[in-house]
Amino acid sequence: MRLTARQLNRATLDRQLLLDRGRLDVVDAVRRVVALQAQEPPSPYVALWNRIEDFDPRELDRAFATHAVVKASLLRLTLHAVTADDYPVFHSAMLPSLRASRLNDRRFTATGLTTADADAIVAELLEYAGQPRAGAELEGLLTQRFGPLPKPGGWWALRMFSRVLHHPTGGPWSFGLRPSYVAARHQDRLDHAESVRRLVARYLEGFGPANPLDVSQFTLLGRPLVRTAIKELGDAVVQLEGPDGSVLFDVPAGTVPDDDVPAPPRLMAMWDSVLLAYADRSRLIPPDYRRAVIQGNGDVLPTLLVDGQVAGVWRPVDGGIEATAFQRLPKRAWDGLAGEAAALLAFLADREPTIYRRYARWWATLPEGDVRLLGR
Repeated sequence: MRLTARQLNRATLDRQLLLDRGRLDVVDAVRRVVALQAQEPPSPYVALWNRIEDFDPRELDRAFATHAVVKASLLRLTLHAVTADDYPVFHSAMLPSLRASRLNDRRFTATGLTTADADAIVAELLEYAGQPRAGAELEGLLTQRFGPLPKPGGWWALRMFSRVLHHPTGGPWSFGLRPSYVAARHQDRLDHAESVRRLVARYLEGFGPANPLDVSQFTLLGRPLVRTAIKELGDAVVQLEGPDGSVLFDVPAGTVPDDDVPAPPRLMAMWDSVLLAYADRSRLIPPDYRRAVIQGNGDVLPTLLVDGQVAGVWRPVDGGIEATAFQRLPKRAWDGLAGEAAALLAFLADREPTIYRRYARWWATLPEGDVRLLGR
C-alpha cells in the first residue's frame, strides 16, 4: 500500500508526541523523540512542554544535573540533548564528522597545531575535565602545553569531538551563555559501523518512515554510509512505499496513523527537531513558508503548528504571545492556539517570559500575515 503525504505527517507527529502529550517521565520522553535541538537553552524545555502532559521543568533540570539527559555537540554538528544511554552511540557514529569539521577547518590549522597534537592532548584534557571546567580553564591547559594560540584557539576545535558534555551552570534553563564542560562518563571506544547502524535505527524509530537522504539531513552522515547501515540492519528495517512511489524505510514496529487523525495546534520551540529531520521539509513546512521559517544563517524560528503543518511563527511580547499566521486560519484554529499560548505564558512565567528576544530582527523580514496577540 502506498502511504499518503498526510500519513507521513501523522507518523512524525505521533512518534514525536505531538498528536497527544504523553504521560512519560523526562528521560523516557527524550528517548522517545531521539534528540532535542539545544542550541538555545530554553528550547529543550519548550519542546518537552509540547510533548509531555503536565510537564514539570524541574524534572529536566534534575535530568541535566545528574547527566541522565546530556547536552553535547552531536547531530548536524550542533548541540543536542539526548539520553545518557544514547550519547556514546551517537557520539561514536558522528565522531569522524565531528573531527573533520574542526581539524580540517582553517581556523584550527591557523593555530599551527597538527592533528597529532590534538590527539595527543585529548586524554589530558579529559582527565582535567573530570570535574566541571570553564572553557577558559581548558583553553589555559592548551596554552600551558603549546603556548598562546590564535583565536578561536585549540579548545574551540577539541570541544567539538572530545567526549565532553556541557555541564549545567544554573539559570532558568540549566545552561547559561558561558558554557562549562565535564568529561563524559562513558569513554570506551565503540565500533563505528555498529554505532552508525544503531543511530540510523534510532532515527527511524523517532522519525520514520524516511529515506537515506532524510537520515543524512538529520545527522550529516554521508548518504553512502547511511545506505550501507540500512542494508546491514537487515530484518530490523522494513520497506514501505512513499506518496511518489519511492522506497521508504522504517522499523517494523513503527506506527503510521490514518491520515484523518486530528492534529492539535502547537507552539513549537525554536529549532525544533521535527522541522529539521527531513530532506523534504514539506512533511511539516509548506514550501512557500520555508524561507520565512528557516533563515539563511540557519536560525529556525519558533513556529505555529496547525493541523500538523507550519502555519506561521510566534514570539513572546509584552502582554502575550504574538502569533503571525501566513495563511487564513479558521476560528477554531485561533481558539486552539490561544489556549496553547495561555498555557505557554504560564509555563514561562516562573522562568524567562522573554525567551528568544534576541532573534527579534527576523520579524522585520517576515511576509505579511495575520498578526494576533494571544494568551492575554
